[in-house]
Amino acid sequence: MPNPFNPRQVTRVSLEPNDVDVIVFWTRNADPIMAYLPELDAKGYRYYFLYTLTGYPRILEPHAPATDQAIDTFRRLAQVIGCERVIWRYDPIVISNLTPFEYHIENFERLCAALRGFTRRVIISLMDVYKSVMLRLDRLSSEGLEYIAEPQLEPQFAEMMHYIAQTAQRYGIEVTSCAEDVDLTKFGIRRGKCIDDELIRNLFAIDVTREKDPGQRPNCRCVVSKDIGVYDTCRHGCAYCYATSSGSRALSHDPDSPSLIGYYDC
Repeated sequence: MPNPFNPRQVTRVSLEPNDVDVIVFWTRNADPIMAYLPELDAKGYRYYFLYTLTGYPRILEPHAPATDQAIDTFRRLAQVIGCERVIWRYDPIVISNLTPFEYHIENFERLCAALRGFTRRVIISLMDVYKSVMLRLDRLSSEGLEYIAEPQLEPQFAEMMHYIAQTAQRYGIEVTSCAEDVDLTKFGIRRGKCIDDELIRNLFAIDVTREKDPGQRPNCRCVVSKDIGVYDTCRHGCAYCYATSSGSRALSHDPDSPSLIGYYDC
């Protein structure tokens, strides 16, 4: 694995089953891996999924799976491995003229209804406007997109968050936040962990470290883990994504490489 900030610094991560406590998959399309789940099970891997499903307009998610397709795949995955092991991510929440506060109130309930019984938890967060994200969104202004960088300052924000919390509860889904600077606990949304020692204990009856990962942002509550994902390897082209700097580079990665972007000696 190359260091994302220093590609010459490479480390080796063992994926031998005895060396792995749990694998946490981040995805918005689990379809390509589903055929291999029996093989993972046979090798003794424990795993759960963090599954992003937002249903946004194509201007924001040009190559993401269509919403109906994403819902179908999400449901099939939950039926195979259990709804407790498929965590829905409705994030980032992008507030714009095309996805205003009212949009999220309707969209979130529509997705809750579609995923009821197929997940037990949803993770939300607000869009982080990194420089690369801001430049990408600013370029989309020529196509009519206008975004709000700090929606928490708007009067409709509280209503939206109250509605999200109440709606999730109505559909039997717990809602938590991810590494959020804004305090959402007053709306009934507790601070969550994506790499969650408590969830892992409940799912797999094993204890892992409870130590917060020092390499993550201050508001991230994830426990220590090893991230083997690589920047600039996703082809969905979402406008709000901080992990892809160039669509052309993402399309040129090598799926046969252990690191996705080349071969290294370490």
